[in-house]
Amino acid sequence: MAIESPSPAAVTAPVPAPPAPDRLSGRARLVLLVLCAAQFMVSLDFSVLNVALPVLGEDLGLSRSGLQWAITAFALPSGGFLLLFGRIADLYGRRRLFLTGLAVFGAASLLATFAWNPGAFLAGRALQGLGAAAIVPTGMSLLTTTFPEGPQRDRALGISGTLLSLGFTVGMVAGGTLTDTLGWRSTMGLLTLAAVAVLAAAPALLTESRTPDRPRLDVPGAVTVTGGLLALIYALSTAAEHGFGRVDVQVSLAAGVVLLAAFVAIESRASAPLVSLPMLRRRTVAFGNLGGLLTFSMMSTIVFVLTLYLQEVLNLSAFGTGLVFGVQGVASVVAGVYAPKVIGRFGARRTLAVSLLGQGLFIAALLGLGTGSGVWLATVAVSLASMCHLGAIIAYGLTVTSGVPNAEQGLATGLVTTTQQVGLTVGIPLLGVLATTQGSLFDGVRTVVAVAAGLLVVAAGVVAAGLRRS
Repeated sequence: MAIESPSPAAVTAPVPAPPAPDRLSGRARLVLLVLCAAQFMVSLDFSVLNVALPVLGEDLGLSRSGLQWAITAFALPSGGFLLLFGRIADLYGRRRLFLTGLAVFGAASLLATFAWNPGAFLAGRALQGLGAAAIVPTGMSLLTTTFPEGPQRDRALGISGTLLSLGFTVGMVAGGTLTDTLGWRSTMGLLTLAAVAVLAAAPALLTESRTPDRPRLDVPGAVTVTGGLLALIYALSTAAEHGFGRVDVQVSLAAGVVLLAAFVAIESRASAPLVSLPMLRRRTVAFGNLGGLLTFSMMSTIVFVLTLYLQEVLNLSAFGTGLVFGVQGVASVVAGVYAPKVIGRFGARRTLAVSLLGQGLFIAALLGLGTGSGVWLATVAVSLASMCHLGAIIAYGLTVTSGVPNAEQGLATGLVTTTQQVGLTVGIPLLGVLATTQGSLFDGVRTVVAVAAGLLVVAAGVVAAGLRRS
C-alpha cells in the first residue's frame, strides 16, 4: 500500500502555542517584585510628605501658601508627562526609560533630602514627579507585555493594584512616624533608598521591549496634550488651596481646555498620532477609564474628608487616625488577594461595574456618622469601600489593556496611569472644597459623602451599560 505524503497545508500549519501556565516562574516573580516595588515607591511618595508639611515649612521657611507647592511641584510633571513618556517608551525602549526614570527619581529624592532652601526642595519634588512620570507608564507596560493575558496578568495586576493602593495608606502612617522620630528629611531619605534598591535589581531582570517599527514622534500632539494636562492639574491643585476665584486658576482652566481640544484636532489628522483616536473610541478603553477616574477621584476625596472629620470633629489623634487608615490598608491587601480570582470567574468588565456600585454603597453608609461618635462606622465603611475600590482598580486596568497589541501597550497603560493621576488630582479640588465651605465641617463632610456615593452609583450603571454593548 502506498503511503500518502502529507499535504502542504498539513506541513505548514502552525502548531498552536501552549497556553501560559497559571503559576509564575521564579524569575517572573522577581520581575513582578521589581515592577511592583517601583509602583509602590511612587504611590508612597503621594502621601508620605503630607503629615510632615508643617514641620517642613518651619525648617525651610516655606509659607503656608508655599506648602501647597510641595505637593503641586510633584503633581504637575507626574501627571503632565505620563502620556508623552508612555509613547516614547513604546518607540525607544520601555526598559531604558524605566531605568532612566528610576535614576532621576532617586537623584531627586536625594536632593530633596538634603535641600538647603525652599528652591532646592521644590526642584527636588519637581524632578521626583518627572521621574515618576517615566516610571509609572513604563512599569505598567513592562508588566502587561511580560505577563500574557489570562491568569498570569490577572494575578500580576492584582498584586500591583494592591501595592498601589497600600502605598498611599502606608505613606500616611509612615510619614507621621518618621517625622516624629527622625525628622521630615527621613521621608525623602526613605524614597532615595527605595529607588536605589529597585535600580540595583532592575537591569539584570528586565528585558527591553519596544514597538518593532519606529514612526515619527507626534511633536504637536505631545506639546498640546502635555501643556493641557499641566495647565489642568495646576488649576485644580491651586483651586484646592485657594478656590476657583483666582485669575491664574481660571486662565489655567481655560488654557487646559483649549490645548486639549487642539490635541484632539491634531490627533485626528496626524499620520502617526500620539494617541490613537480609534483606541479612545473603543468602549473598553473609554468606559474602563471612566470607571478608573471615578474610583480614584472619589476614594481620594473620601480619605481627605474623613481625615478632617476624625481629627477636627471627633478630636481623634493623628495616631488614632493613622490606625483607621491602617485597617483600610489591610482590607486593601485582602481584596488584592481575592480580586483576581473574582475577575477570573466573573470577568473584568462585570467586576468593574459591581465594584463601583459597592464602593458607592459603602461610602453612602458614612452618612450615618455623628458628631459625637463614628470611629467604628468610619473604619468599617471606608475599609469595605476600599476593598471594592481595589477591585475596581484591577478590573479597569485589565479592561483597558486587554486586547491591545503589545506595540500599543505603552499607550494603553499611559492612559490608565494618566487616569489614575488625574483622578487623584481632581477629586479633592472639585469635592473636597465642599467640606470646608458649608455651614460646618460636619455638614460639609456629609455633603461630600452624598455626592461621591451618588456619582459612583451612577458611574456603575453607565459603565455596565457601556461595556455590555462592547
